[in-house]
Amino acid sequence: MIEFILLGLAIGFLVGLSGVGGGSLMTPSLIFLGVRPEVAVGTDFLFSLLTKIFATALHGKKGNVRIDIAWRLIAGSVPAVLLGAFILIRLPREELGQLLVTLIGVVLVVVSALSLGFEIPRFLRPRWIYVYILGFIVGLSVQLTSVGAGIIVTFALMNIAKVNPREVVGTSIVFGLFVSLMAFATYAHLGYFNLKLALTLTLGAIPGIFLGVNLASKMDRGKLKKAINVLLLAMGVLLLLGR
Repeated sequence: MIEFILLGLAIGFLVGLSGVGGGSLMTPSLIFLGVRPEVAVGTDFLFSLLTKIFATALHGKKGNVRIDIAWRLIAGSVPAVLLGAFILIRLPREELGQLLVTLIGVVLVVVSALSLGFEIPRFLRPRWIYVYILGFIVGLSVQLTSVGAGIIVTFALMNIAKVNPREVVGTSIVFGLFVSLMAFATYAHLGYFNLKLALTLTLGAIPGIFLGVNLASKMDRGKLKKAINVLLLAMGVLLLLGR
């Protein structure tokens, strides 16, 4: 019990501080602690819903959300979530568990490689169509692995779209809230979640989110951008070693 409370506290702090770290750390951590992969993903979605409602309220109050970007990401993610749901429903439970572990590993390897030193092509410039495409890609990744709403969106918005880091954090959390809600519906229908575990994780996460959000609001643009990039790098390395 205590290890799950502490896990929730640590990840809640990272989510509040940077907008990333929820699915990319929570799901692998639960798998490492013995939770079945499909249940780990579903429980992480429920945990994300409970915690990101709180984090969204805090960031919204501080004006850290780009609603125009968030809604376009959500619009792009809807067809991807439906596609992912179709895949999940069709797969047997045993095959699903193996597939999820593999996909989580692949997604984290790719994202960590980007964060380790990815140079944006000069011909690539911010366009609204890219936001919809990003929403689709992340929506599919989130539906199948619970990873992406924070770590991938944060990287793209900060390094390609050049959005203010404070707004990146709030926007990624709002998007993560909506896509987690859509994705959780499938896992809830299949019974792939643990309510008691999600509540235990949330108990530890709430004070962590509060501390992270308040620390983020006090950091200047340069320091916050550096902190997020370092966090992306650290998560990729740690999870690759754990994998």
